[in-house]
Amino acid sequence: MNSPMFRAAPLLALAFSVPVCAAEADQTIIVTAPAATTAAEERAAKTPGGTDIVSYEDYADKSVVSLRDALAFSPGVYLQPRYGQEVRISIRGSGLSRGFHMRGLTLLQDGIPINLADDNGDFQELEPIFFDHLEVYRGANALRFGSRTLGGAINGVTPTGRTAEGIYLRADAGSFDMLRGLIAAGVAGERVDAWGAISADTSDGDRQQAKRRSLRFHGNVGLKLSDAVTTRFYASVNNIDQQLPGALTYDQALTTPRLANAASLTGNQQRDIDSLRLQNRTTIDWGALTLEAGAFLNAKSLYHPIFQVVDQESSDRGTFFRFDYAGDRVEATFGGELRVGDIKSKRFVNVAGRRGALTFDADQDARSASLYGEVRVKPVAALSLIAGGVYADGMRRQLINANTAAPAQAGTRGRADFDAFSPKIGLLYEPMRDVQLYANYSRSVEFPGFNELAQIASFVPLGPQRAWTAEIGTRGRSGAFAWDLSAYRADLRGEMLQYTVGPDIPASTFNAGRTRHEGIEAALEWSPMDWLRLRQVYAYSNFRFRRDAEFGGNRLPIVPRHSYRAELRIGDEALHIAPNLEWVPQGPFADYRNQRRTPGYALLGLTGGARIAAGFDAFVDVRNITGKKAIGDISAAIAVTDASAIYYPVERRAVSAGLRARF
Repeated sequence: MNSPMFRAAPLLALAFSVPVCAAEADQTIIVTAPAATTAAEERAAKTPGGTDIVSYEDYADKSVVSLRDALAFSPGVYLQPRYGQEVRISIRGSGLSRGFHMRGLTLLQDGIPINLADDNGDFQELEPIFFDHLEVYRGANALRFGSRTLGGAINGVTPTGRTAEGIYLRADAGSFDMLRGLIAAGVAGERVDAWGAISADTSDGDRQQAKRRSLRFHGNVGLKLSDAVTTRFYASVNNIDQQLPGALTYDQALTTPRLANAASLTGNQQRDIDSLRLQNRTTIDWGALTLEAGAFLNAKSLYHPIFQVVDQESSDRGTFFRFDYAGDRVEATFGGELRVGDIKSKRFVNVAGRRGALTFDADQDARSASLYGEVRVKPVAALSLIAGGVYADGMRRQLINANTAAPAQAGTRGRADFDAFSPKIGLLYEPMRDVQLYANYSRSVEFPGFNELAQIASFVPLGPQRAWTAEIGTRGRSGAFAWDLSAYRADLRGEMLQYTVGPDIPASTFNAGRTRHEGIEAALEWSPMDWLRLRQVYAYSNFRFRRDAEFGGNRLPIVPRHSYRAELRIGDEALHIAPNLEWVPQGPFADYRNQRRTPGYALLGLTGGARIAAGFDAFVDVRNITGKKAIGDISAAIAVTDASAIYYPVERRAVSAGLRARF
């Protein structure tokens, strides 16, 4: 999948050499009109729980490689890089057992899910450099997206021709032969607007076997059909090639983090994606009542040499609708979504990254459907009472066509059906202007996907993961201070975790009995002057088994108990610097038996920017200034030894710099 399209990447850099006249602008960023971000903040302010809106300007000075760069200061979002654009992303302990890809979160682009129909997700297809802003709704607060997951939802919203008119260019270069480029353009007329962007990225990576290449396009066209009816069509194309360096042993990660796992080298392990996503959203505005409806199609090709060559062709399609009613005292939302998908799943012997003999061939298809609703009532001006719920059902089905390891399994069928209702109640109180107090109690339900069910031919008899979550918190602004604070406790049954296979445990990923996830998500911002801002986020995470037959009351691995990030920005748009700190006082356990804990660490970084001419900005991003060697992420194991290769080192020292311009 080394596409010749990458030859177009240098054109993005050449665009900066074209002589043009720059228009005067306060900020040289991708968005020119913040209307969409403002509307998102107003919606989030009506939610009785943890939410966050992250605008593009919050991470514009970074070399934007992955969601971690965009969401580093979003409270409650745990993000750790593994390599390239691969990160671990978890909210409130979602998807802890998954050492690859993602589970337990709903990912959306422009309000339309990109998760596959079996709810598994691939965040590499979200390109943060394209976004106007990101919406983070933690836990059951993501009901407006139809999400029923423990972690909630993250929605990346792209610009339109009306919010980003003109031409925007950006180019970065940095350590490990990193080159990134972006060109975006937007136009708007009375009834038609259009926006499109192309990004290209290449890097040798900070480890062996970690090269990456990507070329992406995203665009949309909006039509105003009448004063009440608008429609918008979206298209996304991704071509992503990523080598996989794999995990290291404990000693390797702390002493020689540049190394790749030996099996990754001999197998030339990679994760290469070609995908096409088409979407439509039509809005009818009757004043107090609004209807949004649309459809989508996602087609993806995955070529993934690991222990074998995973070769998959998938197609997902679906439709959705949502009514929103806004009265003086009552507001309501009612919506639904249907996703169906099929996967042609094959595996081959891995011959140095190439297909050898066929080892496995299966047809998989899935369906996920949901109906959701919420009513918000204001008995008095300062108080809102909220009640709602999500009903969901799902189906997963597999037909094995061939399995050379067990030829008798040819023709074996597996099927699993699920359904559940997840209610939610909450309240939102505003004792004074710009100050909110909130509380909610909700249920979440997650259905297993193919990665969990297809561990055995006829499917593992897995049940859904269920949780009841209580949350209280506050957010607001007073003088120079702004804050966002949530405390939550989730009691889970059937959390999908790793176990020792035995008579009662048919596969290594199985439903736990009872577990508890509780914690604090906090953000505090202090801006005493226009040229000075201190941002801080802190997370306390206490995730445990509760009287488990195998693990007793052990702590769950992966997420550290305490984590802290801070950034001090000094200066204005003409010139500013922002030193930053990431601090984990004590690392998490690496295993379910709590035999090995990783060490804590502190990473120092620096970003900065300067206006070099009207409409032209320069920026710099320095990471891990001291060259600290530490362990950032883990693929959890039941038990560990010194030879266990389950550790991913933190990013090595890197420096990047670039230019951005708007015309």
